[in-house]
Amino acid sequence: MTQVQFIRRVLKPAVFIIALIPAALLVRDFFQGDLGANPIEEITHRTGTWALTFLMITLSVTPMRRLLGIGALVHLRRMLGLFAFFYVSLHFLTYIVLDQFFELPAIVEDIAKRPYITVGFASFLTLIPLALTSTNRMVKRLGGRRWQRLHRLIYVAAAGGVLHFLWQVKVEEPRPIIYGLILVVLLGYRIREQRLQARKARRAPRRAAPAPVGSS
Repeated sequence: MTQVQFIRRVLKPAVFIIALIPAALLVRDFFQGDLGANPIEEITHRTGTWALTFLMITLSVTPMRRLLGIGALVHLRRMLGLFAFFYVSLHFLTYIVLDQFFELPAIVEDIAKRPYITVGFASFLTLIPLALTSTNRMVKRLGGRRWQRLHRLIYVAAAGGVLHFLWQVKVEEPRPIIYGLILVVLLGYRIREQRLQARKARRAPRRAAPAPVGSS
């Protein structure tokens, strides 16, 4: 069995099941009444944390496949990105449905007046086109380069998510800082790789132009 076959047939289904566990535990705790004194706050907290976690895992796929020399890991990236969007959507719906009860004026006021909600909402909107263009058909329709440029917005969404978390919690909460440091490392790695590739492209010898027909 090749690496690609192993990842597609074994690892990918296993990761899919594992990625559903946080949602399954949340449903279980909801029906068992184990979400504490403020269930809405707990649901919001859990879904937001897992959304950020899956964003970081998605961004880690490319460095990991290059460092480990396992190019086939790329087949997990799109699925992990969709799970990040799944948990972001649950996070957003918890706020819209359970917290605000579809009160549109209150929601608009919150987005306009509370910076952490403004940034969080903007990050959610940023992820929507990425989720909608995640299919092979959309990759072909947009073209590889345009698709890659569009999906670099995941860094913007991740930065907004970290800022959203940081502004929301108390000063002594370390997790937003940890997420921020992870994002800085991943972004720094990507910038370094792009610079190395640009240097290699500049140093690569250019092919000599073919001599015109009939020249001696």
